[in-house]
Amino acid sequence: MTSSAKPAGSSWNTFVKPSREELLKKLTAMEFDVTQDEGTEPPFDNALWNQHEDGIYVDVVSGEPLFSSQDKFDSGTGWPSFTKPLAAENVVTREDRKLFATRTEVRSRHAHSHLGHLFDDGPEPAGQRYCMNSAALRFVPKEKLEEEGYSEFLSQFQ
Repeated sequence: MTSSAKPAGSSWNTFVKPSREELLKKLTAMEFDVTQDEGTEPPFDNALWNQHEDGIYVDVVSGEPLFSSQDKFDSGTGWPSFTKPLAAENVVTREDRKLFATRTEVRSRHAHSHLGHLFDDGPEPAGQRYCMNSAALRFVPKEKLEEEGYSEFLSQFQ
């Protein structure tokens, strides 16, 4: 089972993160491992790496809007990659020294979900690649944006 849609009229600023126990019940094993324990799903074997529909990508825990299909590109890595966030205020970065090199970890602001990493090898003009885990994201097709409370993002698809 994955998280439900954002209720109409809700605010990201008032989101209260559920307990680990509640999240274990709400998320799939992979969603929990990625978002809560900083796991990584396999490349080319995840739900959104090859997704090409118009819409937005939201945090699987909180529903906060994170990325747009308008900024998605094929990085050849097997994970969904984006040139920039849809709502920069919902995306935070921090230094990650868990592997052999220092990387930049990407998290959602309100749910504090681990999303993936930011690399400086993306396309111009910014040269950035937000390499995300599908398990941390839920895709909302443009046809459902209004219904699910994301109507403020409809204009970018018209």
